Amino acid sequence: MSKLDRFPITRRWPAANPDIIQLYSMTTPNGVKVSIALEEMGLPYEPHAVNIMANESWTPEFLALNPNGKIPAIIDPDGPNGEPVGMFESNAILLYLAEKTGKLIPADRAGQLEARTWLFVQAGHIGPMFGQVGYFNKFAGREIEDKRPLDRYVAEAKRMLALLENRLEDRDWLMGKEFSIVDCACLGWVRNLIGFYEAGALVDYASLRHVPRWLDAGLARPAVQRGLNSPARPA
Repeated sequence: MSKLDRFPITRRWPAANPDIIQLYSMTTPNGVKVSIALEEMGLPYEPHAVNIMANESWTPEFLALNPNGKIPAIIDPDGPNGEPVGMFESNAILLYLAEKTGKLIPADRAGQLEARTWLFVQAGHIGPMFGQVGYFNKFAGREIEDKRPLDRYVAEAKRMLALLENRLEDRDWLMGKEFSIVDCACLGWVRNLIGFYEAGALVDYASLRHVPRWLDAGLARPAVQRGLNSPARPA
């Protein structure tokens, strides 16, 4: 009997190797945060594709792990005190993995608190604003005649990019010289904004200097590339 049998999600997405971290996700900007971190940390994990386009995150099995019905989520069979633990919310998972391994997070407490602050900035501002730009620029919102919502979110997205630009002026990565969970949290969102959301011109991305340099450097990392493609999308 596996320690993971207590989790209903494993009945829909069975674990081939129940002794390693189980990732339930899709390659969205939030989903790839965790797969990138797992790859960068070198942690063994088993990815399970949750097809959010088919509403699989709203099935009873998934909701038993994450009642908020959003990807990503994980089960770590070696959680606190050696007991399995389920986690959801991408930035909460990033913090958990960083604190568990001591990787991708500053060693000093002040640096850890600074990283935590920037994770909140990403969760509270960068992700929501960029996502709304995508909705109103590319998806159903583009049919709305009143362009004030789009204009508002474009302005906020530009403000967030300016914030990142200033942060990166004298830094290789968002926390300094070392790649961290803060970079994991932000890379997919910037990539989507100018790529999948087709909003590069709207947000004047070409006028930036440091953010494009940071994005290109991040995307060149082999572990990031593996994370961006994990789990493989459903056929």
